[in-house]
Amino acid sequence: MENAREFVYPTGGFRRATQYIVHRMRRLPDKPHKIARGVFAGTFVNFPPIFGVQALSAIALAWVMRGNILAAVLCTFLSNPITTPIIAVGSLELGYWMLGRDESLTFLSIVAAFGDAGGELWRNFKAMFTDAPTEWGSLAEFWRRVYFPYLVGSIIPGLIISTMAYYITIPLANAYQKLRDKKLRDRIDARRKSKAAPPAATPGADGTPD
Repeated sequence: MENAREFVYPTGGFRRATQYIVHRMRRLPDKPHKIARGVFAGTFVNFPPIFGVQALSAIALAWVMRGNILAAVLCTFLSNPITTPIIAVGSLELGYWMLGRDESLTFLSIVAAFGDAGGELWRNFKAMFTDAPTEWGSLAEFWRRVYFPYLVGSIIPGLIISTMAYYITIPLANAYQKLRDKKLRDRIDARRKSKAAPPAATPGADGTPD
C-alpha cells in the first residue's frame, strides 16, 4: 500500500522528487554530450507504450547510443501519474490521425484496454499448462484499436521532446561542470595560500611579538 501511494504521490511531492533528479543529474561525472545522449534515451522511452520495462529500455538505448546510463534511468521518472495521461491520450490521438482513423479514447479507456489485454495474456499463459482453451480475439482488437496507433503516435512527439532535451542538456551540463571546476580550483588555491602563509607571531611576556 505504501509503495503504491509513493508511486502516485511521492513523499515530499513531485517538486521534491524533481529537485532530487536534477541534483543527481548535475553531479554526473561524465562528458556533456554523453550525459545528453543518456537524457535523450531516458526521455524517449517515456513515450512508447512499454510500461514496466521503461528503465530496461532506457539502459539498452543509452548503451547503444553510448550515453550515460544513470542519466537515462533518471529521465524515465518524467513518466508519472501526471504526465502519463497526457502522453497516452496525445499519442493515441496522433496515431489515429496518422493512420486515417476517426476514433477517440479516454485515458481510463486506455488503462482498461491494457488491463484486459494483460489479463488475457495471463489466462493464455496458464492455458499452456491446463486444458483451458486459448483466446486471442481481444488481444487482436487491442493491438488494432489501442497498441498500434499508440505506438505509431508516440514516435514523433518522443523524438521531438527527447531531441529538445538533448540540446538543452549540453549547455547546462557544460555550464555546471565549468562552475564546479572553478569552485574546486578556488578551494585548492585557498588551501595552498593557507599553507604557504607564515604563522602569526605570538606576543611575548613583555607584550612584543616573539
